[in-house]
Amino acid sequence: MTILTRRLALAAIVATVSLGLGATNIATPARAADQFIIVQSTTSTQNSGLLDYILPKFQEKSGIQVRVVAVGTGQAIKNAANGDGDVLLVHAKASEEKFVAAGDGVKRYDLMYNDFVIVGPSNDPAGIEGSSDVIAALQKIAETGSKFASRGDDSGTHKKEKSLWKAAGVDPETASGGWYRETGSGMGATLNAAIGMDAYALTDRATWISFKNKGTFEIAVQGDDKLFNQYGVILVNPEKHPNVKAEAGQEFIDWLRSEEGQSLIASYKVDGQQLFFPNADKGSM
Repeated sequence: MTILTRRLALAAIVATVSLGLGATNIATPARAADQFIIVQSTTSTQNSGLLDYILPKFQEKSGIQVRVVAVGTGQAIKNAANGDGDVLLVHAKASEEKFVAAGDGVKRYDLMYNDFVIVGPSNDPAGIEGSSDVIAALQKIAETGSKFASRGDDSGTHKKEKSLWKAAGVDPETASGGWYRETGSGMGATLNAAIGMDAYALTDRATWISFKNKGTFEIAVQGDDKLFNQYGVILVNPEKHPNVKAEAGQEFIDWLRSEEGQSLIASYKVDGQQLFFPNADKGSM
């Protein structure tokens, strides 16, 4: 299947899914009805509700439809590297920089941040509740054999989790199927699995705040600098992937980094809590 054929098929699928989102099919007379871009992004930006909140504003202003493919960061990067998208919006900086270095992206920009937290059952079998030391907390989880649900999907969250286990000197995969359970799923499904088996889990705070099925689960570990979660945005390289809609894609990136886009990101709240904190470097625009 050629890149063009794959993109057309992907666009058709995303367009069908987008019909239920309300925010993704707004166009103004200033643009042709088929003017759209595909953004490869993460489940956290989608599940948190952020994209449904900000995209209608951009689409109404620009006439450019934004069709989002929400998957794990690793898969989003692979999709973009195949030319199946115009813009990449993910949260794994080292992988994003490799994407650009390989010639698949034009330039990476910081966009916004939040943080990761470890959530767990209220009976707290590992005794980590209230901790701000994520490394010590993971070591206690391993030492006590307390259940831990991992996404196991090469997402940005999974990449962060693996780096934290490594820093803790623990190889959890040796306990795979025991106290360490890999779901191979997105964040919402992994949280559901964690709650179903009374297991700890690492999640981005935005998804946790938006998550409706918390049960008796609470945030057990938070506030460690190691839990910082930076998001970046990149235009897929049109020189390597000629089908990329570079002008429209860059317009979207510039809008996200503009005062209007950054203000909208900051204003998005759930239950009175801000989910993302804008930090685009205006000096490089």
